[in-house]
Amino acid sequence: MSKRKTLHSLLAATALVASTFAPFADVHGQTMSNKSIAYPKTAKVSHVDDYAGTKIEDPYRWLEDDRSKETEAWVTAQNRVTFGYLEEIPFRAALRARLGKLYDYPKYTAPSEKRGLYFFRKNTGLQNQAVLYMQKGLNGTPEVLIDPNTLSPDGTTRLGRTVPSKDARFMAYTLSQAGSDWQQIKVMDLTTRKDMSDTVEWVKVSGVSWAGDGFFYSRYDAPKEADKAYSAKNEFHKVYFHKLGTPQTDDRLIFEDKDPKTAQRFHTADTTDDERFLMLNVSDRGTGKDGDAVFVRDLSKNEKTFKPVTDLTFKYQYGVFGNINDKLLVFTNDGAPNSKIILVDAAQPDIKNAKVILPEQSEPLVSASHVGGKIIATYMKDVSHRVRVYDETGKFENEITLPAIGTVGGFGGDKDDKEVFYTFTSFTFPPTIYRYDLATKKSTLFRAPEIKGFDSNAYETKQVFYPSKDGTKIPMFVVHKKGMKLDGQNPTLLYAYGGFNVPLNPSFSSLLLAWLEQGGVYAMANLRGGSEYGEKWHEQGMKERKQTVFDDFIAAAEYLKANKYTSTEKLAIQGGSNGGLLVGAVMTQRPDLVKVALPAVGVMDMLRFHKFTIGYNWAAEYGSADNPAEFAYLVKYSPLHNLKAGMSYPATLITTADHDDRVVPAHSFKFAATLQEKHAGENPVLIRIETNSGHGASNTTKQLDATADVYAFTMYNLGMTPKY
Repeated sequence: MSKRKTLHSLLAATALVASTFAPFADVHGQTMSNKSIAYPKTAKVSHVDDYAGTKIEDPYRWLEDDRSKETEAWVTAQNRVTFGYLEEIPFRAALRARLGKLYDYPKYTAPSEKRGLYFFRKNTGLQNQAVLYMQKGLNGTPEVLIDPNTLSPDGTTRLGRTVPSKDARFMAYTLSQAGSDWQQIKVMDLTTRKDMSDTVEWVKVSGVSWAGDGFFYSRYDAPKEADKAYSAKNEFHKVYFHKLGTPQTDDRLIFEDKDPKTAQRFHTADTTDDERFLMLNVSDRGTGKDGDAVFVRDLSKNEKTFKPVTDLTFKYQYGVFGNINDKLLVFTNDGAPNSKIILVDAAQPDIKNAKVILPEQSEPLVSASHVGGKIIATYMKDVSHRVRVYDETGKFENEITLPAIGTVGGFGGDKDDKEVFYTFTSFTFPPTIYRYDLATKKSTLFRAPEIKGFDSNAYETKQVFYPSKDGTKIPMFVVHKKGMKLDGQNPTLLYAYGGFNVPLNPSFSSLLLAWLEQGGVYAMANLRGGSEYGEKWHEQGMKERKQTVFDDFIAAAEYLKANKYTSTEKLAIQGGSNGGLLVGAVMTQRPDLVKVALPAVGVMDMLRFHKFTIGYNWAAEYGSADNPAEFAYLVKYSPLHNLKAGMSYPATLITTADHDDRVVPAHSFKFAATLQEKHAGENPVLIRIETNSGHGASNTTKQLDATADVYAFTMYNLGMTPKY
């Protein structure tokens, strides 16, 4: 894959590139404080878009070209100001050191098994990337299989999927560079521990599904200009079959849709464990449809065409997660907002008359796996998981007892497995791995982390339910030291997401301890738009109802203040991606609500998000400004378009990265330039732009650096004086 020129190529340069835009004013010798910051001057251009008669100015349109010398120079100037400010925070270095100590403990994933081989990942503590290990038998000696830390000088090559073949002879695995969503597939011979010649490029939104002597995967055509791949719009998603030992140019095309009207559809392929059935899943989210469609081929009968399992209305979500002989197990919300499991005849699919194996329950069905002749189903009650085991007819057998209120993950495996592994976690319960014996129905502790100096008994977690603007009760977790006084003076970090049917479940972060141990309160609100209470909860925060999500978040902040946890001057709000949009919308609607705002990799331009990379995929969640009716509500809350001149905004640290090809950095660039132009208060409004990183930190070092800066900025502006 061609290496992209990063936005930070001029970061270390002392002289900035001059341009016709004159996009910055160099700043030297300034004292960076809340009252004295000389922001880079960002040039404006004359650009107006017409949305069905409504004229919208876009003076910072030029910042969308994240490969131009002008944008690189602007990034350099902004980072100079931001890091100049951060370097003046007296406890920043000590905070970074503390975070390193808190994170420095061995971290494991739950093992997976194939033909007696066990695979797991381990990070010894501060390694930039976790290392993949393999061992023969559960008590065997672990051997390093893939160490991604050796694959790039800066440790930003990430190991993604690792998929052994059915006979455990080979393993296909994916790599990504510098946080990009683009992936490369390689293959290792597990008998020799050496890579084969196979290399598959330009993979995105794809699984790796074995079938005999090769695997199915999804990809886009190689961009005409490889160095523009990180900002290019992705269209015409195709499914291929790669045969081992052959070049990618020989890969067999399995499915494509050449219709320009459906160019933005996703097409992914998956096979059942026995490799008998090949499923094609189609998503049309770019046209605003939130469901998908499924087709099937019986590979054992050498079928050449796909039979439709569902129609093409894209009203509901479907996922095949196994088969019982010639019947497919399908997870769906078709006629069941809390989801159910049905059995579909693969020979003559009839989704409307399929047999219901697990009917919809009052609690949302979160996930299901078919392993060892059992169906293991995870449900959610008030944002806490419950796990139940059923036989293949749907008869309930037992519930797996979990150690506390919290979150589970895992339970994957094959039809003939005798055991499964799962991980349990909560806010003060570090990720702990358990082994579940399918025959005895018992869980045993497999591996627990050891974190030096951490005492879970020093903290408490409460779940509260507060009323939103329309009276709906919204759940929220509040974590803090035991014995904390409710005097309205506790520094509080309020976090939320609220979108894309994604729940926020209780989970452990050792880095959060750096906040909690200094007397900070952490609150996580489960806003509408997520899946905490099923599809209905999601729908209440979609499209024209998106303002409901912002109202839920505002109500969370008001609850924390009314109940004396904190006050405006001691409250910060944080969110990333869709959560970055959330923070951007709330700080523009209620600039008086909080002292600090932390929007990370946010969708800030709601009128143009669908113009970049795979942004069109979000039209199903947000709508599209190309639709006049949807433009009417998008423009009302789009963070970029609702900043007002002369307004005093919270102390703001915007964070983004140069290789984010999911929410492209232009969103944050334009929002920062507009905020700095219009902000009239004394609070700092800064942007921190990471290099060689993407939608999330691309390695441990960058994660720790970014967390230290966000916490330092927050603590400093909330008036905290942390002790180390």
